[in-house]
Amino acid sequence: MKNRTILQGFEWYLPADGKHWQRLTELAEKLQKIGINSVWLPPAYKGANGIEDVGYAPYDLYDLGEFDQKGTITTKYGTKNEYLECVQALKKVGMEVYCDIVFDHFMGADEEETVSAIKYRPDNRTIPTSGEEEISAWTKFTFPGRNHQYNDYIWTWRNFSGVDYDDRRQDHGIFNFSGKGWEPEVDQENGNFDYLMGCNLDMEYPETVQQLDKWGEWHQRLTDIDGYRLDAVKHIRFNYFVEWLLNRRKEKGKELFVVGEYWHGDCKKLMNYIDSSGTLISLFDVPLHYRFYEAANSDGRFDMRNIFAGTLIKERSEWAVTFVDNHDTQQGQSLESWIAGWFKVHAYALILLRKAGTPVVFWGDLFGIPTQNVNPVGKNLELLLKIREKLAYGSEMDYFDDPDVVGWIRTGTFDRETSGYAVVMTNAKAGAKNMTISALHAGKVFVDILGNNSTKVMLDESGSGTFPVNDGAISVYVNEEIVEKLSKGVTETFAGK
Repeated sequence: MKNRTILQGFEWYLPADGKHWQRLTELAEKLQKIGINSVWLPPAYKGANGIEDVGYAPYDLYDLGEFDQKGTITTKYGTKNEYLECVQALKKVGMEVYCDIVFDHFMGADEEETVSAIKYRPDNRTIPTSGEEEISAWTKFTFPGRNHQYNDYIWTWRNFSGVDYDDRRQDHGIFNFSGKGWEPEVDQENGNFDYLMGCNLDMEYPETVQQLDKWGEWHQRLTDIDGYRLDAVKHIRFNYFVEWLLNRRKEKGKELFVVGEYWHGDCKKLMNYIDSSGTLISLFDVPLHYRFYEAANSDGRFDMRNIFAGTLIKERSEWAVTFVDNHDTQQGQSLESWIAGWFKVHAYALILLRKAGTPVVFWGDLFGIPTQNVNPVGKNLELLLKIREKLAYGSEMDYFDDPDVVGWIRTGTFDRETSGYAVVMTNAKAGAKNMTISALHAGKVFVDILGNNSTKVMLDESGSGTFPVNDGAISVYVNEEIVEKLSKGVTETFAGK
């Protein structure tokens, strides 16, 4: 069975040229060759900010780049046909494709409505700061550019539970529509974190649930998508997605890969969500990302024995989707916590070369972020991808017994005779680790495929050896016989993409 490796197929600052679906289509074969076998696509529907919209301000779920709305026919990424061609191109080379859906809110309404509402404190949404009062809210979505094609439902204030702006008084705040209340089964940050932004979808209103399910069926049948990335799940009723996902699974006729974004550093919160959502949804391992961030910014003082402490990969590994950075942690974004360059390969080894978890490689790390002068991680990231694809098999043994120098091995398997490796890394001074890979490799010479250390390690009759690592570095020791083959075709970057 192949190791699943996901590419997050976008970053926040991609050019708004409507050509991203075309780029991904052209890259499909190349991505497959470097070891990617699943791609998470950005939100495909029209956003409130038109061609500039990254996808997290959803306006019309049925407009996949087909109708003249919000000043553009194409989305930031292209047209509907290009989207469908992209999905098919990725599937054609054997990849799974996951779409990104935002069911927390709508934005960019077409008309205002008068609604009775109560204003709440932004830092504690359980404490009102006003009585009931009429406000003017942008909550009516008629989608005139689509003219009822595919679906003729008109969304009104009844589909939502609140907004953050009263146009009548030009007043910014948190407004909860009278008689609605906030959903109690959400994260309790700010007293209650049901409301995030825009027109907050009301999952207690039957027509809202019905319409989101109708769209899900339409999109699933249109694309034959293989899974979903669910945005902002801590702001949505915890068990909402159970029925929605079971319906999509029936339409697909098999299991779907599903990962939710619950942004919180407390692993207990994530585990509670996994249970509350019927164990149907994996979650991004946010606590692990913060361990990486802490280690990368500690000037070598972080205790590497604790890199997995309090993380989802440690507590609920089957539901852990691991990552190093993403579009929200980029510089200038809402959850900025960018992992320093010197630690990037360390971090990627800690997700790509481990047995547990499903790793995601970020577009900005593979291709760079030109608008921020961020270079790709480069050749070593591509080598880690190849190692994961070809060598990351067999049992795993950890050697996390030193605050600076840690390591682990994969034994390899009989049917993959060159599989197996030893990883050793330090966030401080150089060192070495005596580790046993497997007697399968007795007498073989292992070398650092990353080229950070030139030592050749001859394994003894039990498959043991002493593996050195340089200051602040990482080395991945593999069978010398396969270095040339594994390195062949690996390039520094995908130039021009």
